[in-house]
Amino acid sequence: MDALNALNAAINTVNGFLWSKFLIIVLLGLGVYFTIRTGFVQIRCLREMTRCLLEGVGVKSEGKEISSFQAFCISTASRVGVGNIAGVAIAIVLGGPGAIFWMWVVAVIGSATGFVESTLAQIYKIPKEGGAFHGGPAYYIANVLHMPKLAKLFSLLLMVTFSLVYNSLQANTITLSLEASLGWDRAIVGGIISVLIAIIICGGAQVVAKVAERLVPVMAGLYLLITAVVLVLNLDKVPTVFGLILADAFSPQAAVAGGFGAVVMNGIKRGLFSNEAGEGSVPNAAATAKVSHPVKQGLTQAFGVYVDTLIICSASAFLVLVSGQYEIGGKLTGIALVQKCLSSEVGTWAVYFVALMITLFAFSSLVGNYYYGEININVLSEHKAALYFLRAFTVAMVMMGSVAPLPLVWDMADLFMAFLATTNLYAIARLFPRAKVALDDYLTQLRAGKDPVFDPRILPDLEGVHAWGVEDKK
Repeated sequence: MDALNALNAAINTVNGFLWSKFLIIVLLGLGVYFTIRTGFVQIRCLREMTRCLLEGVGVKSEGKEISSFQAFCISTASRVGVGNIAGVAIAIVLGGPGAIFWMWVVAVIGSATGFVESTLAQIYKIPKEGGAFHGGPAYYIANVLHMPKLAKLFSLLLMVTFSLVYNSLQANTITLSLEASLGWDRAIVGGIISVLIAIIICGGAQVVAKVAERLVPVMAGLYLLITAVVLVLNLDKVPTVFGLILADAFSPQAAVAGGFGAVVMNGIKRGLFSNEAGEGSVPNAAATAKVSHPVKQGLTQAFGVYVDTLIICSASAFLVLVSGQYEIGGKLTGIALVQKCLSSEVGTWAVYFVALMITLFAFSSLVGNYYYGEININVLSEHKAALYFLRAFTVAMVMMGSVAPLPLVWDMADLFMAFLATTNLYAIARLFPRAKVALDDYLTQLRAGKDPVFDPRILPDLEGVHAWGVEDKK
């Protein structure tokens, strides 16, 4: 037990440095750099982002192809989770309403980073049988930077972190929530979840994509609908809440422990943890889409940062602030606070609604997280047995997570994610000029009234380019 406590303490120390200092500085620094170098792509191309997103809605894929919208839904399924509800409430309790302003700032900055990593993933994706594609940080690290050992380490860490560890944690969240609100047995709920996940992931990438395509709009729509109802009922308070967020962002209330620094740090952490921009996870989904130009998926995934933070996280924030049920530095926080806020506005049935939302958000994360592992298993081994092992182990971890206490696993997951983010940020910093060339080409074609089509010969070289009809262009 002493050894376990010592390990936990050591991991927390490393996490404290990485997530409160090093990674925040690097993520924000690169985000600002990408923003300036792309001419504020996340703002000036906002209209094009929405057009690219809507362009893929309803598009039927053939064979094993995955449409642009399906890839967007897979990434959204993974990053939109319990943190969008509980995490925002925690940020307000610890940092006050002003933390939400800094969360918004981070989302805008992070959107540029999200654009760069997803565009690179598209440029260097690998064609598979049936019209499918695989790609992501491990692929451009191995094939463009020629660092195969680092690529394999990245793939292993991502597979363990998302498909196994994060999925056990999401399952844990679902069973705890349903046990607390409905009194359901955690083992039975875990068994049901495990069976459902097994059916979905054994259906292959296309089944995962179709489930995400249907689940994400429903869960996000339901949650945004109920928060919209609360805002309509409190329409007169909305301007006051906006004013409170802006005022507290620079002049925090005395109750905020740590003052201005605590406000900024809580907003930044919530933004970074929620939208995942730069962490190396989203590009795995972005690479799978079939599009005519890499920038289309880059813009689509950049918009995904806005959906996650500016829309869904903001909905949670306004729900908490409008209700007035929060207390800065108080003990009531997270899911319990959101349930109290919603109950005070629409009635006690809100407790069950929040439990449903947690279940949907966490289950969608199970689907998206697994898919990242499936993409990366090919970097380690192309044998079918490896894929079957991943699927079996994923289901086993879901079942284990449903019934086990997992405090140490949370800390290890954060540590692994820090290593993933560091590796990916190094890679995209080196490869950024290629994403910039692709963006300039896209905008030039767009201004000429064309539907942009990518010709890889615009790149400095064709090293690592395996899609885009490159064999005909060399």
